[in-house]
Amino acid sequence: MFLRTFGWSFAVTIAALITAFFYGGWSAFVLCLILGVLEVSLSFDNAVVNAKVLERMSEAWQKIFLTVGVLIAVFGMRLVFPLLIVSVTANLGPVEALQLAMEKGDPSVPGTYGYVLAEAHPQIAAFGGLFLLMLFLDFIFEDRDISWLSWIERPLARVGKLANLSVLVGGLALVAAAEFLAEDPHTVLLSGLLGMLTYLAVNGLGSLFEGNLEAEMEEGADVAPATGSSGPTQLAKATGKAGFFLFLYLEVLDASFSFDGVIGAFAITPDPVIIALGLGFIGAMFVRSITIFLVRKGTLAEYVFLEHGAHWAIGALAAILLISIKVHMNEIVTGLVGVVFIGAAFLSSLRYRKLHPSARSQGDGATSDHASSSIES
Repeated sequence: MFLRTFGWSFAVTIAALITAFFYGGWSAFVLCLILGVLEVSLSFDNAVVNAKVLERMSEAWQKIFLTVGVLIAVFGMRLVFPLLIVSVTANLGPVEALQLAMEKGDPSVPGTYGYVLAEAHPQIAAFGGLFLLMLFLDFIFEDRDISWLSWIERPLARVGKLANLSVLVGGLALVAAAEFLAEDPHTVLLSGLLGMLTYLAVNGLGSLFEGNLEAEMEEGADVAPATGSSGPTQLAKATGKAGFFLFLYLEVLDASFSFDGVIGAFAITPDPVIIALGLGFIGAMFVRSITIFLVRKGTLAEYVFLEHGAHWAIGALAAILLISIKVHMNEIVTGLVGVVFIGAAFLSSLRYRKLHPSARSQGDGATSDHASSSIES
């Protein structure tokens, strides 16, 4: 099971490290390895949320996300996105931006690839920070049967009955960040607003089409029934438009998670090839494998607080991104925050399983059912 799930990730990692060695010697090898470890440490919460959404998708859309979606994550966010940012910010053509990237200039020197990308950090942080903050707020303001940090989650759920509270809090956070942290408040406000609108649009459309599944089933539409899932076992899996918008939601979510890793990578090396190998091939492949593992094993059903821990990590990452508009945040701190929340949630889940044996048996049932899942690694 372990090799079946993680085999490709280890193979791609070895290939990426060998490529890095032939590209730039031992220095490139070490830098690629460091970037891979950085990306994996930053991505535990990403994988948990991916798995939660993936459970709601049909088998066909799951496979699309785990193939096409990974290619978008590898080449789109880790390679094309930085080039696009530099191209727009420096008013360069795509070819000129690529040539600038291959010059490997010192990122502290004005006009270099790394410097231009770093200059665009406030806009990137505002967009990604607001997108992730909205995701976190929608989670903690929702009333749930099981709470993890009950002393704060239950009061927040009661307050969350106020309509559109997440939009209100997100808007206030954006205004505060632009006013107190940004050198160019207008740009930060615009970028953050776009991040908020992107979340509302993609999440809203996904919810709309997913909400129509029951009606489609009653009309005899072609929707896939749930089969032994650890997720919504009595609900249809999202297909068609619903599956597409969940797929789109996951891609935007992955992009938001990758902002800190892409920007942080330039503090380690400005070389786009090494960044693509470390963050893209190694990091994105392991996120994919961890996601598959969580879905196959029914881990989110067995360990009930993992989703909570992931969303608290998302909230912390959103805050770090917004603070980083003015204050540089060490990437090690960013990675450790996610690991700490996920680790604490895992330990709390173990304790919960011991205190509630019935929950454990239900989770194990989901696991055994899901072991026969046809999602291929």
